[in-house]
Amino acid sequence: MTKILQRNLYREVADRIGELIEHGELSPGERISEKQLCDRFGVSRTPLREALKVLATEGLIELLPNRGARVVRLTMKNVKDTYDLMAALEGLSGELACQHITDAEISAIRKLHNTMLEYYRTRDLMPYFQVNRQIHEAILAASNNEILQETYSNLNQRIKRVRYSKKMTERYWSQAVKDHENMMAALEKRDGKLLGQILRDHLCNKIEVATLAGVIETEGDKQAVSA
Repeated sequence: MTKILQRNLYREVADRIGELIEHGELSPGERISEKQLCDRFGVSRTPLREALKVLATEGLIELLPNRGARVVRLTMKNVKDTYDLMAALEGLSGELACQHITDAEISAIRKLHNTMLEYYRTRDLMPYFQVNRQIHEAILAASNNEILQETYSNLNQRIKRVRYSKKMTERYWSQAVKDHENMMAALEKRDGKLLGQILRDHLCNKIEVATLAGVIETEGDKQAVSA
C-alpha cells in the first residue's frame, strides 16, 4: 500500500483505514496503533486522529477514553438492526428507480449483471463482489433521491465487511444470483413493488454469511464484547 503524500487529507486516511477493516487486516476488537498507521501512511498524528473521529461517527471504530481506539465488534443485534433499515432503503430505492430509470440505464445495469454472472460461473469472488456492488449502486442512483443514497451509503460503511465477506456458502451464492436474476426481470418490467420486495428480502438474507465470516459476535461472545 502506497504512502499518502498530502498530509492534510484526513478523509483519505479514513478511507485507507476503512479498507484495512473491510479486508480484515484490522480485526473486530483490535486496538488501533497510531504509530504503525502513521508510519504506514506517512502522515502525522493530527490527520490520523481526525480520521479516527470520522470513522467513529461512521460506526467503524470506537474511541476509548484515554486508551486510544479499537475496531468495533459487530453484534448480531446491531447488524440485524442495520440490515433492517438498509433493506427498507433498498426497497424504496427499487420502487423509485422503476419510476425514473431510463432505457439506457437499464441496459447498463443489464451489462453489469451479465458480467457478474460470468464471474459467478468462474467462481471469481472478488470481481463478482465489485460488479455486484455496482449494480446495487446503479439502482440507488436511478432512484433520483440524493438523501436516500447518502443515508444508505453511511449505513453501508458500517457493515461492508459483513456484506462482502469472502466466506460464502455455495447454497447462499446460488440464491444470491437467483435474486439478482429476479431483480433484473422486475427492473426491466419497471415493476417497482416487486423489485422493492426482492431487494428487501435479498439484503435480509445476508446475516447468515456475516455469521460465517466471524465478524458478528454471537451470544457466547458477549463477555468478549464488553471486555
